[in-house]
Amino acid sequence: MTQPHASMRALARGGRHNVLGFLLRLGARIPFLFIAGRLYGAEELGRFAYAVAIVEFAAALAMLGLKRGLAAALANNRRRPDMHVVADGLLLVLLAGAAAAALLAAFPGLLFPNSPVTPAMRLLPLVVLFIVVSDLTLTALAFRHRIDAQVRARAIIEPWVLTVSATVIAFSPSASNGLLIAYALSLAAAAAASAVPCLRAFGWPGGWRPSAARLSALARANLPLAGADAIEWSIRRVDVLILGRLAPADVVGVYYVAQQIASLAGRLRTSFDPILAPLLSVAMAERRQADAARDISQVGFWVMSVQFPVVLALGLTAESTMGLFGPEFAAGAVVLALLLVAELLGTPGAISETGLVYVRPRGNLIVSAASILLAAAVTWTLVSAIGSAGAALGLLAALFFASIARAGLLRQALGRPAPVWRGSLLVAAVPAFAVGLAARTLPEFWMMALGIPAILGAYAVVIWHRGYGPEDRLLFRAARQGRPDMGEETG
Repeated sequence: MTQPHASMRALARGGRHNVLGFLLRLGARIPFLFIAGRLYGAEELGRFAYAVAIVEFAAALAMLGLKRGLAAALANNRRRPDMHVVADGLLLVLLAGAAAAALLAAFPGLLFPNSPVTPAMRLLPLVVLFIVVSDLTLTALAFRHRIDAQVRARAIIEPWVLTVSATVIAFSPSASNGLLIAYALSLAAAAAASAVPCLRAFGWPGGWRPSAARLSALARANLPLAGADAIEWSIRRVDVLILGRLAPADVVGVYYVAQQIASLAGRLRTSFDPILAPLLSVAMAERRQADAARDISQVGFWVMSVQFPVVLALGLTAESTMGLFGPEFAAGAVVLALLLVAELLGTPGAISETGLVYVRPRGNLIVSAASILLAAAVTWTLVSAIGSAGAALGLLAALFFASIARAGLLRQALGRPAPVWRGSLLVAAVPAFAVGLAARTLPEFWMMALGIPAILGAYAVVIWHRGYGPEDRLLFRAARQGRPDMGEETG
């Protein structure tokens, strides 16, 4: 048997760390949603969801495309120390983040359109700075294949600080702003947990001096990425933004919980971004399109093969899953099912986009713009008619369209296909779906306690024996002794 390609081993090592990170994040996010639903209620959660959507949109704009563009800047760097490039990027996003935070602080009605604004609410925009620092430093670490920092900051520290803080503050005099305070504390902790290992890995930027010319050049070079990132972020938040304007806060709160559960499945995909982006940026710089296509295809299949059973398990038990967070949340079962399908259909496009940003940035931007227009049009039309399910259908339509368009564009750019879907996915899904239908006949508690593990188990047995080849199984095999793991520097 031929030895796996070096990039395949790197992808597998990074994937192992980030699948672990996903499981850790899942273990913390579900308790947070439970606490938020039970202790704060759907209405307060809805106000929180809308404010967070605006803040995170501002942070996405402030990143100026460097969440992915920094990898290309480092890959093409030949003359300057890497830490100087990182310092340029950090200063640039801090300046942009400060401008965004100042704007939101000056107009707090953008965050809280239907609520009186307290002094604590006015401080919320400052978290934009925490977000950009964390994103930029974790991107730099990912270029060095240091994925352990991302797992620690985003899968352990951030969600658990959020959960514990929200619980404690709920029983304090600050309970009315508890979710917002807990959110700010979690992001501050994540920023510290990201910046410290970055400084250790790259060193202090001795001899670095800020330069307006360099910062301007870096910003201009990443404008297509910045636009694509902002639009891609908007596709996944336009549903909440429109729903927040057209529906009561409690409806938004129920939708937010469904969205957060569904996005856990989607985060399996984003778990691979920190390692896939640096490998693709180097492959594209060296004109190795065949290697890029192989890596995209492999990661896409890994993500789909792990995401599919999660979608089946959560979708078939949607009523019980939503009911965990309170009786008023059970009404969001249909929304949860639709959002899970949207995440699944959107995965091929999202994986393709990771390559497109390097080879067809403008074409990718056009697809993103068309997708958000489609999402906005469908959401605005259907929310008035069928409520929150219309917002979910708007997202589903946009992600499905983007997947089809991006797959075609990537094939044209690389001169070869990078397929994500395989027939074995559907073969493994059939017995899992049958088990899920049987589980739906059980009482609510047993549907979840027995049904979800049984669905995942039925799928895993089939996909492992009938769907995975030797390279596919690398994801689940521990690194061989003597081979550097993702927590070590490998280049």
